[in-house]
Amino acid sequence: MGDIMSVLSYGIGTVLGFLIIGGLIFLIIHDVTQKKHTVLRNYPVIGRLRFFFEDLGEYFRQYFFANDREEMPFNRATRGWVYKSAKNEGGIIGFGSTNDLSTPGSILFVNHPYPVLEEDRLPTPSVLIGNGYCEQPFEAKSIVNISGMSFGAISQPAVEALSRGAALAGCWMDTGEGGLSPYHLSGDCDIIMQVGTAKYGIREIDGGFSPAKAKELAKHVKAFEIKLSQGAKPGKGGVLPGEKVTAEIARIRGIPEGQDSISPNRHHDIASVDDLLDKIAYIRNLTGRPVGVKTAIGGWSFMNDLCEGILRRGREFAPDFIAIDGGEGGTGAAPQTLMDHMSLPIAEALPRVVDALIQADLRDRVRIIAAGKLVTSAKAAWALCVGADFVNSARGFMFALGCIQALRCHQNTCPTGITTHNKRLQRGLVVAEKYLRVANYCNNMNKEIDMIAHACGCRHARELKREHVRIVQTANQSIALNMLYPYPEAGFRRKVEGQQPGIAA
Repeated sequence: MGDIMSVLSYGIGTVLGFLIIGGLIFLIIHDVTQKKHTVLRNYPVIGRLRFFFEDLGEYFRQYFFANDREEMPFNRATRGWVYKSAKNEGGIIGFGSTNDLSTPGSILFVNHPYPVLEEDRLPTPSVLIGNGYCEQPFEAKSIVNISGMSFGAISQPAVEALSRGAALAGCWMDTGEGGLSPYHLSGDCDIIMQVGTAKYGIREIDGGFSPAKAKELAKHVKAFEIKLSQGAKPGKGGVLPGEKVTAEIARIRGIPEGQDSISPNRHHDIASVDDLLDKIAYIRNLTGRPVGVKTAIGGWSFMNDLCEGILRRGREFAPDFIAIDGGEGGTGAAPQTLMDHMSLPIAEALPRVVDALIQADLRDRVRIIAAGKLVTSAKAAWALCVGADFVNSARGFMFALGCIQALRCHQNTCPTGITTHNKRLQRGLVVAEKYLRVANYCNNMNKEIDMIAHACGCRHARELKREHVRIVQTANQSIALNMLYPYPEAGFRRKVEGQQPGIAA
C-alpha cells in the first residue's frame, strides 16, 4: 500500500511540475511576443513583479512607508483621530503633537488669557433655515452634518447606519443625487433631498422635474438642495458604474438596471442666475420647504451675479442656504484631471462667498454650509470662524463607518462594505454597531468645536469670529484671518450704483 501511495505522489508531483514549467514557458512566449509592455518584453515573467508591486503600493504605503502626517487624501493622524472619535475613545495624546506648526496653511487658534468657565458656557444654539420665507422652516441643531452620498454610491447598510446615527446625534443627512430610499428614512433623521442634474427620484419618465413627486417628498424631508456642482468634479455630472446599478437602485432612480448612471453636467432648465432663482422660488412655493444650492466655486463672478440677481428681484428669491463644496471633495467617482485641478479649495472659496453675502446685506438671509475635507474639529471650527453656519462631511462619516481608505469606492469592491453592493462584503458592516460610531463622531466633533470656542473666550461655537484664528504663512510667521480676509462693509453692494454684473466691488 505504501509503495502505491509513493508512486501516486511521485506521479502527481511530476504532473504538477510539468504544468508549472509549461505555464512558465507559455508566459515567457506570451511576454516576449506581446507589444504593449516594454518591461515584459525584455524581462519575461519576472517583469510582472513590477506591476504586482505597483498595484499593491497604494494600499501598503499607508501602513509601512508613509509618515503620520504626509499621506493623501487623508493622512494616518487624521484617520486615527476620526476612528478614536467614532469609538468614543477620546482625543488625548502625550509627549507633544506630530503636527508641524510651521507648515504654511496650518491653523492656529488664538487662546484667550481667561477662557470661559464651565458655569459660564452656553449651549450652541440651533439655526432656523428658511424662516420667514417658506411655510415649514427647518430647525438645524447640529453644526456638523452628513454631506450628500447617494444610495448607489454607498451601500444599503451604510445608508441605514448613517440614518440611524444622524437621528441619534441630531444632525441632518443629505441624500446625494440618487434620490430618497427607504434606508434614508429608516432612522427617522432629518433629511435634505438633493435635486441633482438628472433629477433622480424626483423626475418624470422623460427625465424632467416632477411637481407631484416633489410634493410627496416634502412630507418626508426637511429641505431641498439644488445641486449645481460638487467639489470632486465641477462641470461633470455624477457617475455610477453599471455594475452598481442594482434593480432596487434603478427603480428608485428611474433608470435601466445594470447600465451606467451618468448625470448631465448641468440642469437643462437652469442656464442663468435668473433660471436658478426661478427654480428655487418654484420648488419652495410648491413644497413649503426651504430650498438651497450646492456648488463648487471657480471664481468670483457666480456669487457676484447671484447676489446682484437677488437684490434686483427681492430677498424672497434667495436660496435659503448655500452649500459650498471645496475642490478637495472626493467621495464621488470622477476623472482625475477634474479631481486634481478644478475649482477652488474651501480655504479660498468660503471667505469669498461669505464676503459676497455680507456686501449684499444678505448674510442674515442665506445660511452657509462648508464642505471640503473638514473632518476634524479644528477644520470645522476654522469654517465657523470664517463665517459658515454649518459643516458638511462625507468622508469623515465614511471613516466613522469603518472606511480604511482603500481607494476602491468606484469599483464595487470596497473591503469595508461601505461603497459596494456585494452582499458578502456588506456583511462586514454591522448597522447595529456602526450607527453608534456615526453618532459618536458627530457628537464628539460638536463637543470639540465647543471646546475650541471656550478656549478662545467664546461662550459657544457660534461666537467664533475670524480674529479667533491665525493662518501660518511661512515658517514661524502667521497672520490673523481677519487681516488675511478683512470683513467687508455690510450692505456695500446696495450702495454701489451702476455696477456691472460679475465685477467684484
